[in-house]
Amino acid sequence: MEQPWLSAYEKGVPQTLSYPNQTLSDLLQTAARTYPDKTATNFVLKYMLGGRFTIGGRLSYRQLNELVDRMATALYQLGVRKGERVGVMLPNSPHYIITFFAAMRLGAIVVNINPTYTSRELQHQLADAGAETIVLLNLFWPRLREVRAETPIKRVVVAYVHDTLGFPSNLLVKSSQQRTPEWVDVQPEQDIFFFQHLLEKYGPTPPKVNIDPNDTALFQYTGGTTGLPKAAMLSHRNLVANVLQVNAWLPSGRPGGEKMMAAIPFFHVYGMTVCMLYGIYLGAEIVIVPNPRPIDNVMNIMQKERATLYPGVPAMYIGIINHKDVARYDLHSIKACISGSAPLPMEVQERFGQITGGRLVEGYGMTEASPVTHCNPVFGTRKSGSIGVPLPDTEAKIIDLETGEPLPFDGETQGELCVRGPQVMKAYWNRPEETATTIDAEGWLHTGDICKVDPDGYFYVVDRKKDMINASGFKVLPRDVEEVLFMHPKVMEAVVAGIPHPTRGDDTVKAYIVPKPGESPTAEEIKEFCKLHLAAYKVPREVEFRSELPKTMIGKVLRRQLVEEEKARQQASREASEAAKI
Repeated sequence: MEQPWLSAYEKGVPQTLSYPNQTLSDLLQTAARTYPDKTATNFVLKYMLGGRFTIGGRLSYRQLNELVDRMATALYQLGVRKGERVGVMLPNSPHYIITFFAAMRLGAIVVNINPTYTSRELQHQLADAGAETIVLLNLFWPRLREVRAETPIKRVVVAYVHDTLGFPSNLLVKSSQQRTPEWVDVQPEQDIFFFQHLLEKYGPTPPKVNIDPNDTALFQYTGGTTGLPKAAMLSHRNLVANVLQVNAWLPSGRPGGEKMMAAIPFFHVYGMTVCMLYGIYLGAEIVIVPNPRPIDNVMNIMQKERATLYPGVPAMYIGIINHKDVARYDLHSIKACISGSAPLPMEVQERFGQITGGRLVEGYGMTEASPVTHCNPVFGTRKSGSIGVPLPDTEAKIIDLETGEPLPFDGETQGELCVRGPQVMKAYWNRPEETATTIDAEGWLHTGDICKVDPDGYFYVVDRKKDMINASGFKVLPRDVEEVLFMHPKVMEAVVAGIPHPTRGDDTVKAYIVPKPGESPTAEEIKEFCKLHLAAYKVPREVEFRSELPKTMIGKVLRRQLVEEEKARQQASREASEAAKI
């Protein structure tokens, strides 16, 4: 098929790759053999004495690999076998990496769980996945305890933040946490085990398990922002392929010589693949940030640890460039950043580059694709508003929404984005009908994103099919309006949604805006600015200013939540009106 994007590949990026017959466990074992004494994980919790003393801990690749073997042995002794699902409900920490690779070593399937899930959401996911084992932080135990009887869980492994930390950090962290209201002291009960105790009790002698690269490695649940979450089944081969594709996209990456900022969550497939798995493949020092909020925390760690690679989301980069004290930080160690999960305005990319000297580009991916499929060339030509071009061995096309026929790459015609490549998932767990509608008979993954493609092969996400606004008979794509809002000098963050009109039966275009610090724009000012750059039907009829926007843990704005809030307000208004009549 037509692949004009190949000419956009920068020097050193191959058009196609060779994929070894490897499992994810092989990635860590290879790194441990190649870089045994290099730092694998640098867990940063806090700085003391003006940054001269770090509360946290480091593990070399040799030490990390041994701890993985110990945990794999422990889980096997507790009854975990190949193909069984292991829930992982942990923040970014060494515990996550140890647990993940221990499960990989046994041929088990990791079920990533968002630590912010409520008891109800946790119960649904564990039951849907059929997970019999869960590894979680002690702080999350009360939520599991509430619903455990309604789940398949047979065994619980409880981790504490101070596990794996050396003296004196372990004592300082434990003492500090025990004084907080959130502290949960889990009591020993039947089928409850403790992370650190298991590492001490069992030796590094896991059983030899025959694992095929086509075996499922991960149940990665879709974000749940558009409906009931469902699990994408990602194989070892899918994830290893995507790691190699990401590695090829950054030919300047230095094996054994990079410092990877891990500030986006590992439980999200983007953080797991690009920060953790790619970091380990590269033999990088993974600088683990358990909590990226406030953004000062990220900036401080970036400066102190001299991070070189920083995958993130737009909210992070926007927060940095608009920070009132950004000039006080030396962030010039940053070499390259790939942003995902949401549109990244070109103004943000350029300003971030001016501040750090590093290169920030926008990429694109989906849970169902392990996740990366597109990216702007890191040091080549990046285009404003574009998600870039397909990665090596990734095919992409746009199709007519009605007929399914392929559409031309003319920069104007819009259609649904479809992708095909070695990173595309096997299927949805227990959802054959949804699998069939998402992946067609020829292996094309239908993304649900509306795109256009220019003659050079650069793709532009116009919007989600389900986010399209129907306003007075006109179709309005939120991104068209958001791009203009980001041009306004007083706007820091913005999102546009279609809210139900109380009488017309269609939608009203509404903008939700977070102003820059010290700025106080008015709704009329925003509307007048939009009139200069947009057709009249696209101009927001309503503008609401907020101190922050609702986001997922990964930083994606919850547009649906804003719409639901509007519906609830309208319903309350109607009920109040009816009550007044009575």
